[in-house]
Amino acid sequence: MDVLIVGAGPTGLALGIDLARRGVEALVVERADRLFPGSRGKGLQPRTQEVFHDLGVLEAIRAAGGPYPAQMIWKEGERVGEQQMFEKFEPDEGTPWTEPWMVAQWRTQEVLHARLTELGGQVAFGCEVVAVDQDASGVTARLGDGTTLRARCLVAADGGRSVIREALGVAMSGDTVDPAPNLVADIRLRGLDRDHWHMFPRDDGSGVALCPLAGTDDFQLQARHAGGTTPDLSLEGIRALVATYTHLGAEAVTGLRWASDFRPRTGLADRFRAGRVFLAGDAAHIHSPAGGQGLNTSVQDAYNLGWKLGAVLRGAAPESLLDTYEEERRAVAAEMLDLSTAVHRGEVRRGRATVQLGLEYRASSLSQETRAHPGEVRAGDRAPDGTVDGVRLFDAFRGPHWTLLGATAPRAASGLRSLPAAPASYGPGLFLIRPDGYVGWAGDTTEGLAEYATRRGAFAPTA
Repeated sequence: MDVLIVGAGPTGLALGIDLARRGVEALVVERADRLFPGSRGKGLQPRTQEVFHDLGVLEAIRAAGGPYPAQMIWKEGERVGEQQMFEKFEPDEGTPWTEPWMVAQWRTQEVLHARLTELGGQVAFGCEVVAVDQDASGVTARLGDGTTLRARCLVAADGGRSVIREALGVAMSGDTVDPAPNLVADIRLRGLDRDHWHMFPRDDGSGVALCPLAGTDDFQLQARHAGGTTPDLSLEGIRALVATYTHLGAEAVTGLRWASDFRPRTGLADRFRAGRVFLAGDAAHIHSPAGGQGLNTSVQDAYNLGWKLGAVLRGAAPESLLDTYEEERRAVAAEMLDLSTAVHRGEVRRGRATVQLGLEYRASSLSQETRAHPGEVRAGDRAPDGTVDGVRLFDAFRGPHWTLLGATAPRAASGLRSLPAAPASYGPGLFLIRPDGYVGWAGDTTEGLAEYATRRGAFAPTA
C-alpha cells in the first residue's frame, strides 16, 4: 500500500479522507476495537470548519453539534454572574465562519469515519502497531499479533504516548502547565439547564465545570482537583465530586459514558519526519485543553500532509516536498502550544487569537511572493473566501486540486482549476492556491508560474 496511518482519531481519519479522494492507497489502523468514546476535544475552530468544508463533512459536523453557551458562575448554590466564553466578531465574505462550533469528539470521529468509508477507505480496528522498521523503499510495521504490514510511508497519529515516536527515538520536550490533577468525563446529569456552561469555582483554585455537549444528551464534566488528590474515575467517584462542588446531590449524575484524568502539559517533538515516517497530531505536539487548539492543530497537520504525500507518491513532485511538512507544521505547532498555555493561564482571551484564521506560512520555502507591491493577501497566507463570476471560492477550492486566480492555466491540466480574477480583497495580481487553501505563489504576471507549479505537482493529473 502507499500509506499506513496509525491511529483512528481526528488526525488519522482526516488524513485518510484526504488521501482517499486523491486515489492514494491508504489504510488506517487502530489498536482499540472501536472509535474513541469520549469528548476530550469538543471545539472546532473556524479554520478547521473551512478544512471540513473542503473534505465534504462540514454539513454533517454542523448538524452534529451547536454553538457554545455562555458561562454561568455559581457560588454556594446561587447564580452570581454570566460571561461569554469567546470574543465575538462578525463573519464577512472572506471569513464565513468566525465562532468555534461544539461537537463531541466521538461525534466528530463518527462523521469523519463515515466520510472515509464513503470514499472507499477503511479502518482496521484491534490492530496494534508495536514496532516499525524502514528502508529505502518503505516501512514495515509489526503488529501485536506478530503479522506485518508494508507501506511506502507511515504516518504516526497514535497520540501523545505515541509508540511510533518512541520507536523512532524522536524526543519530545515540554513543560507542565498545571501540576494539579484534572479530570474530564462525559456524564448524564439532572438539575441543570442546557443553556449555560455551569462553573463552580473555589477560592483554592479547584473547581468543577459542567458543559452541555451540543448534539447529545450528555454534559462534559471538567474538574481541577486540589493538590495531592487522586481523581476517582468511577461513577461513584464522579457523583461524589459533583455533590462536593455543586448544589446538586450525587443522585443528579445518572450515567457515566467515559472519564479520564490528566495533568495539563505541553510537548513538542524534535522532529515531525524521520525518513518515511511522519508524526502528526498529539504524536507530534501535546497541548493544554484550554483554548481548543490541540484537536484543531492536529486536523490541520493532516490537511497539510495529505496533498504533499499525494503529489510525491504519484510522481508529480519531488520527494523534497515532504520536507516542507515539518518546516511548516512544527513552527505552527510551537506557536499554538504557546497560545494554549497563555489561554490556560488567563493571559489571552479566546477569540481572534484562537480561531486559527491568521495562521500563515509566509516564511515557508513553498511560498513565493513575486509582486512588486503586494496587497493584504500574500504568498503563504490563508486564501480567503469570496466570489468570482458568481462562483464561490471555497467551492472552487474544494477538492484535491490547485486553483489559479487571475489567469487561465498556462497548459491543460486536470490538477489545476482557474478563475479569471481574484476578489478585490486579495489585492492586485495573480494567485496560485494550494490544495490546502493557502496561497503558494503570487505574481503580477504569469512569469515563473509554470516553473513553480510544475515543481509542486500542480499540473499533475489527479485521481
